[in-house]
Order: sequence, then structure tokens, then C-alpha cells
Amino acid sequence: MVAHPAYRREAGRVSRSERVVDVGGVSLCLDVSGPTDAPVLLLAHGSACSLDAWPDELVDLLARRRRVIRFDWRDTGRSATWPVGMPGYGLRDLAEDVVGVLDVEDVAQAHLVGLSMGGSAAQLVALSHPDRVLTLTLMSCTPGAPGMEAGDLPGPDQDVFAAAPPEPDWDEPSSVVEYLVECERPYQRGGFDPDVERAVAWRTVERAVSPRARTNHFVMDAGVGWRDRLGQIGVPTLVVHGAEDPAFPVPHARALAAEIPGASLVVLPDAGHGVPPRRAWSMVVDRLLTHTSG
Repeated sequence: MVAHPAYRREAGRVSRSERVVDVGGVSLCLDVSGPTDAPVLLLAHGSACSLDAWPDELVDLLARRRRVIRFDWRDTGRSATWPVGMPGYGLRDLAEDVVGVLDVEDVAQAHLVGLSMGGSAAQLVALSHPDRVLTLTLMSCTPGAPGMEAGDLPGPDQDVFAAAPPEPDWDEPSSVVEYLVECERPYQRGGFDPDVERAVAWRTVERAVSPRARTNHFVMDAGVGWRDRLGQIGVPTLVVHGAEDPAFPVPHARALAAEIPGASLVVLPDAGHGVPPRRAWSMVVDRLLTHTSG
């Protein structure tokens, strides 16, 4: 398969140390960058997203001062896959994978950055393994189990679902790339950057063992809720949220920040759901470095 030019440019400018490891009997792919003696920042992305969903340019900015670990969730990238529609795991298993990744890297404690589903997993890690977490950063998140514990908060914008493109031909890379790009467009709102999203999409497709396996995240079991336990989180927590997030409107972020003791909230103007827009990267990186400097 010939890579899209945007993919080649991205791939050529970043030194990657990708490898597949065994995490509790499950093969997961990791990518590690940055100084070996720096504090560890572990990035956990959202549903159906591989490590590629963290743009290399953004990771580069963080890796100047931090040891950055990103990884492919089960059923994404080069990690293990399950039959479509039959994931043999739930959200709590993914949270345990986060801890397993730290174990494999021989990291006793790390700063966790979780986005959307990754933020839910990070909340669970902070509750179940508080000794492994130095700080939390929760991006585009909801308090507790997604879709289960937010009855008092506004629901998602139904226009996002109406704008969803039809499923692609999963065996045709260009079709999958266009699908991934168009899936992101309504979620990102004013933060949508077609160049970033297309480069991410091409890399995602190039690396995927089974592109369609990503859909298993949408049918896995979230397990028992934990919103009523958020007050037990004792690590410094930063909540970062787009002002125009259509999946979890801003009241979700305000509730999350209010229910975790001492948490601070940053609301990004003209931004939606997902990785902050490129124009905000410098500010977000500065906040993250400050937040994880203790």
C-alpha cells in the first residue's frame, strides 16, 4: 500500500520507538518518546482511537520535557483484535491495560492524560490504583461511566449523529480515511483541522491490523458506574474541555471539576470534542507541563 503524502511527512519527522509488548496476556503496541530521565506522561485516547490520534507535532512539544508514552488500545492499531461485534473485554479491562503499560515500562508512577473514553479509563485507574497516578488530566470527559451517569447533564447534540457518514468499504484504505476524517468533522466544530485529521487518518489506516475492529469499542461493557466515588480522587486534576463539545457539553466538564476535590478547569473557546485545536497546542502544553511539574 502506498502511503498518503501527508502520512509520509508526518512519519518522516518524528522518531518513533514503537514496539508490541505483552500486557497481561494481551498484545499492545506502545510508542515512547522524550528524555528517559524525565517525568512520564501517559496519553490515553478515546473510543476507537489508536495512538496515532495524538498528532506527532503535539507529542513532540510534550516530549521536549516529558517522557511520553502513547499506545494502541485493544482493537486499534497494531494491538490485539477481537471479532467484530464481539469484544472480549470491557472498559475496566482497558483501565487495567493502562496500569499494565506502566508495568511493562517499569514506571512506578505517571501523569495520566485521558481523552474521552481514555479519560474514563484514567478516572478508574486513579480510583483503583491511586499509588500509580501522580496527576490526572481529563480532556473531553464526562463524570463517571459514559452514557450511564449523566442524567442530570445535557445530552449529546443529535446533529452530530445525523451528520455521521455511512460506513466505508473497510477493505479500501482511501474509503476508510475519508470516513475517519468525516467522522471527526462534526465533533471538532471550530477546532476541525483537515490537514491534521487527514494525516492522522492515513497513519491510522496504515498501521491498523483490522480497521473495522475499532467499532468494538462502541459495543463493549462500561461496567458499574463510579461517579459517586469521584470525591475519592486525591491527585491534582486538570479538566480541559472544548466550549462547543457536542458529545459532552460543557456542564459535563464543570461537574467533573466540581466532583473531583481541588480540580481546575480550562474551557477552550471555539473547540469541540477531541484533541485541542492546533491553535491551542502551545497553551495546552504549557498548562500540562505546569500541571505535571510537581
